[in-house]
Amino acid sequence: MDGDEESSNRLLKEVMPRLIDYLQVVMNATLQEAEECAHQAFADVFERIRKGKINENKYIFSYLITTSRNQYLHYKKTQHRFDMDPEEGIHQAKPADQIQSLIDDERMAILESCMEQLDPDDRKLISYMLANPDATTKQISGKFGLSGANVRTKKSRLTHRLHHCFKRKMSS
Repeated sequence: MDGDEESSNRLLKEVMPRLIDYLQVVMNATLQEAEECAHQAFADVFERIRKGKINENKYIFSYLITTSRNQYLHYKKTQHRFDMDPEEGIHQAKPADQIQSLIDDERMAILESCMEQLDPDDRKLISYMLANPDATTKQISGKFGLSGANVRTKKSRLTHRLHHCFKRKMSS
């Protein structure tokens, strides 16, 4: 096939009804879906023929069938994304989210284990800071009876200790 208009029209008239029938019978497509996917598949295959990527005439129909099927499957997959009820997926976490949740739980357990190694006053201080990340140094110093400089020093030292404990436990 040399890619001229007469050849393409002849091929279109011969294979389009077959492609549409194939999609309706085998893939259970509606007439509108079958026509849309068959036309897109024909355009894709015809473009490949014009670019010289399909040389054997005996394989053209096979390429058209395969491309039509793939076009229909892609169409249904895309439609499924848009037709899905937004409430449907709320109760089921995605696998990536499930893994992230397990990792977060493991990290939290390690952090709690590291915090248990701190003395009770330091544990109360760092727990308060973690629970109240927006608390100012002045608020923390008032609550714990420490100077502002002492609060900053303790925070720095405690986070450093927790960081090293966490790294040590994660690597073991």
